[in-house]
Amino acid sequence: MKKLSLLSLFAVLFLAATLANAQCGGPCLFYAGDLDLNDPNQNGLANENDAIVNGNPYGAATYQNFTLSSDAAVASLFSNNLSMLNPATAYWEIRTGVSEGNGGTLIASGTAVDVVTATGRADFGYTEYRNQVWVNLNLQGGTEYWMAVVPQDPNDANRSFNSNTDGLHSVGTQTSGQQFFNSAFFGANFTNANNEGVFNAFSQGVIATPEPSSLIMLGSGLFAAAGAIRRCLCR
Repeated sequence: MKKLSLLSLFAVLFLAATLANAQCGGPCLFYAGDLDLNDPNQNGLANENDAIVNGNPYGAATYQNFTLSSDAAVASLFSNNLSMLNPATAYWEIRTGVSEGNGGTLIASGTAVDVVTATGRADFGYTEYRNQVWVNLNLQGGTEYWMAVVPQDPNDANRSFNSNTDGLHSVGTQTSGQQFFNSAFFGANFTNANNEGVFNAFSQGVIATPEPSSLIMLGSGLFAAAGAIRRCLCR
């Protein structure tokens, strides 16, 4: 029984360390969820700057809200897009106070290298990719933010659509139905995304900057558990 308990402890520690970050690929502060291929209402909304839908700083952008439980340092932002683009960069924003016809206050923005990764999902004849940018932000807990990450491929005559999600595998807090769409190209001025279809949430996420102390404590815990199991199994 003692051997089983120690093995179970190690398994729990290992799974907690792995699964806690599985949805974001890093310390996950927020993730609205996956595109659910079993949901008949799955959809996507234009999120792009390319040869067809273009503008300054983007042709079309989707804004997903999120609220952090406490103050946090943010290392990365991403959006999952059904896309045929091949972007080298992505434009990103963080805003507060967004409402119908009102872009609120721009907190931070920029253009960064777009780290593009296939999610393994596909629909509507498009492959879904994660478009991820590295940032250096400090955000406040309890404040409602809106984020956008828009892939940029200005010479490409293809399209990109931010995946809709019903919250599958989500992490953290968001307000359903309070997402926004902004596009001078389509004549939309921070309109509620539900005016464009049914968009409870967009597949976007926020990754924390890992704290060295947390990594050391986690590593020490796993090492200690492994040592205990080794001693127990050798007796």
